Formats: sequence, C-alpha cells, structure tokens
Amino acid sequence: MFKKVLIAEDHEHVNISVRKTLEDLGTIQKEFRYYCDDALTLLQAAMRQEQPFDLLITDLSFEEDKNIQQIAGGRELIKAVRQLQPSLKIIVFSLENNINMVDELFDDHGIDAYVRKARHDAEDLRKAIDAVSSNKKYRSASLMHNKRIENSYDFKAFDIEIIKLLCSGMPQKNIPGYLQENNIKPSGLSSVEKRLNAIKTTLNISSNEQLVAYCKDKKII
Repeated sequence: MFKKVLIAEDHEHVNISVRKTLEDLGTIQKEFRYYCDDALTLLQAAMRQEQPFDLLITDLSFEEDKNIQQIAGGRELIKAVRQLQPSLKIIVFSLENNINMVDELFDDHGIDAYVRKARHDAEDLRKAIDAVSSNKKYRSASLMHNKRIENSYDFKAFDIEIIKLLCSGMPQKNIPGYLQENNIKPSGLSSVEKRLNAIKTTLNISSNEQLVAYCKDKKII
C-alpha cells in the first residue's frame, strides 16, 4: 500500500473524506494542498530530497480566488507531474463524467485511476487505491456503464446521412425533402424524428447539437 500520498483538492470536506479513507488503508504520510502550484512545489521538493511521493490524488477543477496560480487545474498539474516524476501513480477524483475527457486522461496523460465524486465515492476511492497499488487501472463503475452505453449504438448509413445533414446546418424539418429528392428511404419526417430520438436516448444525449458534436468527436461523420 502507498506510504506517502499527496492530495490536491480545494474543498476541505473532500479532503476530510480522502484523509479518512487513507487512514483506514494504513497510509503513513499524507500531505494536502489546496492549490496546484503548491502541490507541484511539494512534489519537486520531495524529489530533490530523494523522498518522492508514491501517489497523487487530484481533482480537475479548482476555484479561482485572489491567489493567482500558474497551474490553474488538475489537467495542467498532471502534465507537469508527468514531466517531473513519470512513474508517479495518479488518481483523479472529480465530478466530471465526460467519457472522452476521461479516455484522454488515461491515453494521453497516463493516469492510473478515475474516481467520480458521487454517492459511495469513499468506497469507490478505496477500490481505486487498492487497484492502483497492484499496478492495475481503475474507473468508477458509473463511468464504465456510460462507456458501454456509448458503444452500444450501431450507426446505420441512414443515421449517418441525417446527422451529416444536421452538421451542414440543415434544419431537421427540411431533411425529409432532401431525402425524397435523393431517393433515400425512409424519407418521412416521423421516420427522421424516430431515428434521431432513438440515437439520443441510447447515448443519453439531449439535443441534435450534442449529437453532432458527439459524432464529430467519435469520427462517425
């Protein structure tokens, strides 16, 4: 288990929860910093003293105040830490649940775990720490559920066609006319609405604009 842990988190009540979880797991040394600049400075000092930290637990969002920071948030902190101490284990503990963003943190920045702040997050964090200490990757179950949902829709040629039309700026009500002119079936407005609603429901997306953005991100269109 980890013996020396740094927590970068600007909300005191979260710090208390994380501290309790670490104490229950037997962590000997715990340091807390409310600012990313301070967290990086402490990591640098520990490296110079040849007493590096074993684990960093960091949020992604830090509220701005009168203390202007060079490192504004958790993503920038992670990038700096990877340059300073590439082997440091990193757990992100955050409210954010954007699957693409989480994938980027794993793929591009080499984080070891992502725990979402939600109900039962103390137990979730405990599982993450156990997994990372065994050199395993970990994601909150809710994130894995969302990822399975995202991968569960099989886009057909018709779906891609109408989403491309939305992407080009064509109003949904005008799509049937285009489909009819190009002999694409089904071409009725109700068919278009049903297909779009089915996709958005499956992917938990609320608007056509979000659907277009999603399809661009996933390189579907």
